[in-house]
Amino acid sequence: MTTAGDHDAPHARGVRSYVRRQGRMTPAQQRAYAELMPRHGVAVADSPLELATLFGRGAPVTLEIGFGMGDALLEMAAAAPERDFLGVEVHRPGIGRLLAGLEARSLTNVRVIEGDAVQVLERMLGDGVLERVLLLFPDPWPKKRHHKRRLLQAPFVELAARRLAAGGVFHAATDWAPYAEQMLEVLEACPLLENSAGPGAYAPRPDYRPLTKFERRGVALGHAVFDLLYRRRASA
Repeated sequence: MTTAGDHDAPHARGVRSYVRRQGRMTPAQQRAYAELMPRHGVAVADSPLELATLFGRGAPVTLEIGFGMGDALLEMAAAAPERDFLGVEVHRPGIGRLLAGLEARSLTNVRVIEGDAVQVLERMLGDGVLERVLLLFPDPWPKKRHHKRRLLQAPFVELAARRLAAGGVFHAATDWAPYAEQMLEVLEACPLLENSAGPGAYAPRPDYRPLTKFERRGVALGHAVFDLLYRRRASA
């Protein structure tokens, strides 16, 4: 997943919400990364992106934080060619697989940033430029001593919310019930957001979020999945 970076506390302590476990890339992933990252990749920078210039058009933009192996992002981009998608990930094999998928499906509405999601939100995106922010199945860091590493904490939520346009949606999902409870508590406390399912409620999975293989396996085993959808208040 992504790092909490050096934003406000607790992130100011430099606590990271991910560990770089790059693993081995397959030859196909290596080729895709080398050949396609120059076409679809965006370098980490300290200045805001001009999203219309980046995508070559004006369209609603979804940011997915920590897209893993890219399966959900590919499905969403293929299903909504009228929308643009910005994916942030640190796992290079996953980036390579996503890029190979973009080529195989001839998709042109996805751009990829290899780096820290908080740095991207802080430095590369202006206020009100996103229609959706997706945080799907982040590392739950289940051990209590590691809870400080969880990405979804108050400073991060406020930062992400400010990048949403009025009416834009922050969407988190997890299959780890204790993390879902913490997510709900943090999101309910953010004054910039309102719960689209009603105060204190989880939401049904929206149609745009595809089921992943991992999720289908978990559901078959009886694991609950929690979706949280919060809308950016127009007056906040």
